[in-house]
Amino acid sequence: MRGKKIQSNNEGSGNQSRQSKNEIDMLHGTLWSKIILFALPFMATSVMQQLFNATDTAVVGRFASSQAMAAVGANASVIALIVGLFTGMAMGTNVAVARLIGQGRDTRIHDAVATSMTTAILSGLLLVLIGNLVARPLLGIMGTPEDILEKAILYLRLYMLGMPFLMIYNFGSAILRSKGDSKRPMYCLLASGVINVGLNLLFVIVFHWNEAGVAIATDISSGISAAVILILLAREEERFQVRLRHLYLRKKPLLEIMRIGIPAGLQGMVFSFSNIILQSAINSFGSSAVAGSAAAQTFEFIAYFVINSFTQAAVTFTSQNYGAGDLKRCREVYRWCILFGVCSSAAVDISFMLLRYPLIGLFATDPEVIAFGATRIITVCLFNFVANSYEVTSGALRGMGYSVLPTVLTIIGSCLFRIAWVFVVLPRFGSFQSIIIVYPISWAFTGIMVLTAYALVCRRQNRSAA
Repeated sequence: MRGKKIQSNNEGSGNQSRQSKNEIDMLHGTLWSKIILFALPFMATSVMQQLFNATDTAVVGRFASSQAMAAVGANASVIALIVGLFTGMAMGTNVAVARLIGQGRDTRIHDAVATSMTTAILSGLLLVLIGNLVARPLLGIMGTPEDILEKAILYLRLYMLGMPFLMIYNFGSAILRSKGDSKRPMYCLLASGVINVGLNLLFVIVFHWNEAGVAIATDISSGISAAVILILLAREEERFQVRLRHLYLRKKPLLEIMRIGIPAGLQGMVFSFSNIILQSAINSFGSSAVAGSAAAQTFEFIAYFVINSFTQAAVTFTSQNYGAGDLKRCREVYRWCILFGVCSSAAVDISFMLLRYPLIGLFATDPEVIAFGATRIITVCLFNFVANSYEVTSGALRGMGYSVLPTVLTIIGSCLFRIAWVFVVLPRFGSFQSIIIVYPISWAFTGIMVLTAYALVCRRQNRSAA
């Protein structure tokens, strides 16, 4: 291990001289400031993306109807389920490329990059087909209220047309972040997001396209972000360069991406499946509950993205340093990421709880919708910081190559536990709050298991090193 570390660091010194101003040297120097420097643009990117997506809900809620707002909101867990596997594959790209950077294997980096972008395009095209085939049966199985079912189906089918663009952006951003560049993906999303907001207002207020209009606006803005990310990658140095006419698949990098990405993606899919079960229970309370819950979820997603920014930092920094053979630095990465994640997300959670009524009021004027949304914020969003216990820890494990372990534990703690809750606990109480309280309870349960697993992995690695 010591020999590997010395070799990688020597090669890394050569790589360091080629770093651009947008990159971060993750293998040397102080960690805490570099983690913040990496995480903050990623956090801003994710939060902006959620805010721009929230305009879909807010615009139709304010300028169309609560039914149109519910139709958009009812699709959140469905979309997460359908795209979950391929979002995980993007994480596999991050880990695979970052590890090669840490190992100093420049010749293999380009194969991994080309394979990643080819996978992105093929995945996006497959998602268009899947989304349009499952829209009606899946929303029907969920018990989507009849007064919003057709609107929800239309929104989902139109939204899925933009999947090739979304996959190109996600995989392309993962390539840039693998080498410490989290700023340019943020700039790219900022430009497309502003366009998305403008198109939302135009299509809904002027053209009265309602839920169809916000879906089309999202597709157009996704196309813009994909185009910009491709332009950026086309101008990269040769090992990171992407040109559409030079894309191909290579078996070895594809298997590495799949080894990390598929378990992460399956975790996201099963996680989303459990949320669909919960969404079905929420649907039984009517369109006001669906709309209020959808509005509150906007702020839950923002709080989650704060956590996810340090999860991604844990994945990327750990991958490079694990590739370089520096286990001690990997542990230090994890400590900083979990500390920053808990403190920042707790501050966000408390802010949302204190401002819950005016925040939900941004999306709706119906008192019943606002009441449901406020209840969800104080019951779920206030405790979002607990999710750091398994999210950041899972990121650190995946950076070290352990992708199946956190997947299995998360499926047990956050998915099977929630499904059991719906069928065992919910029938006894039958209230809206008794549904959503399962979120923070399952986060704590999952966190205990994943933290224990991380401690055992570290102990085994220490024994091997000795």
